[in-house]
Amino acid sequence: MQQNIPIPELSPAKKQSKKIALFDLGFRPFFLGASIFSIVSLSLWMAIYALGFEFNLENIRPSQWHAHEMLYGYAFAVIAGFLLTAVKNWTGIQTLHGKPLLALFMLWVSARLIMLINPTLMIWAALFDAAFMLGLSAAIAIPIVKVKQWRQLGVLTKVAMLGVGNIAFYAGALGCWANGAQVSIIIGLYLTVSMILVISRRVLPMFIERGVQEQVKLKQFKWLDISIMLLLVGLLLNEVALQSTSIGILAGSLLFLTNGFRLFNWHTKGIWKVPLLWSLYCGLWLINLGFLFTSLSYLTSSIGMIFAIHLLAVGGIGLITVAMMARVALGHTGRNIHQPPRMVSYAFGLLIVGAILRSIFPVLASEHYLLWVVCSYLCWLLAFAIFVGKYCAILIKPRIDGMLG
Repeated sequence: MQQNIPIPELSPAKKQSKKIALFDLGFRPFFLGASIFSIVSLSLWMAIYALGFEFNLENIRPSQWHAHEMLYGYAFAVIAGFLLTAVKNWTGIQTLHGKPLLALFMLWVSARLIMLINPTLMIWAALFDAAFMLGLSAAIAIPIVKVKQWRQLGVLTKVAMLGVGNIAFYAGALGCWANGAQVSIIIGLYLTVSMILVISRRVLPMFIERGVQEQVKLKQFKWLDISIMLLLVGLLLNEVALQSTSIGILAGSLLFLTNGFRLFNWHTKGIWKVPLLWSLYCGLWLINLGFLFTSLSYLTSSIGMIFAIHLLAVGGIGLITVAMMARVALGHTGRNIHQPPRMVSYAFGLLIVGAILRSIFPVLASEHYLLWVVCSYLCWLLAFAIFVGKYCAILIKPRIDGMLG
């Protein structure tokens, strides 16, 4: 079901001499834009949640707006930047750059600005988001079809399903579907996690084998990969439609065991010396802990589903996206992927602490719930401030080897 497809760190096309390279390749604007947006969006959410700031929403709750913007705003922008870059390497065909990439990026920006500043104009945000997702789907589908890489259709299908999930949110927010927003959030969360698991399965074993000092060959099991994906589909369907306690407990528990077994097989002590490896590995374990908490949420009222969600979102999606952005940005600008900025390790650590504060501390000391939420937000804020501070110039300036990309 999943295959090892190498993603070269470097694939320059030709020499270039521009001083600004922000729209030379998809990872540049979307990684930078997503990171800045996450700071702004989450800060607005904390003003709403902790300070009582009034936000004009009609058919959805502020928490649903927050979830949508972090999943379909932040996370999907990172996915877009990654895929526009990776598809070029998978297929050998140049993906969007220059003015077409700028146009696609501005569709995403326009939707985000409306949702931040004036969500009463949400119909326009819906149109911009729909156009963005259609444009992205076409941009990654055309190269894949041209070279007949049909094994990549699974990734393309997930992008299309995320587009459908986003439409469901707007249907709910505009009063067309009473449960649309909630269904959209569940779809967005689990499809994003699914995308992370698929990409991680393709690249992380290769990263580990090439990135640690010791000689290592990691074991892979196709039956395990298939099992994890089927269980994740089952968990998604249960959360969206079935709402079965038995299925929730079984799917969450089996996901924890199967994914944990795969991560155990990927472990080698050398990863703890490489920040761009241990960060990805820890992020996957936080996702796995999210599966366990999902199962436990059906068994005990002391562990709410909200804690499982934030383990998946803050710990899994947040940490892994930052780690991947840090690695891809170095590799595709001609820099050494084994020598990231030293401060980026602190960003990874802050996101791990933030996930624990948001999801585990409230279980242990629920009377300080607001404190844990605020502290988790501050961890996210500092982590992304570090990333933007260290990577802004890297993402804007041309490759250090003078090549285009």
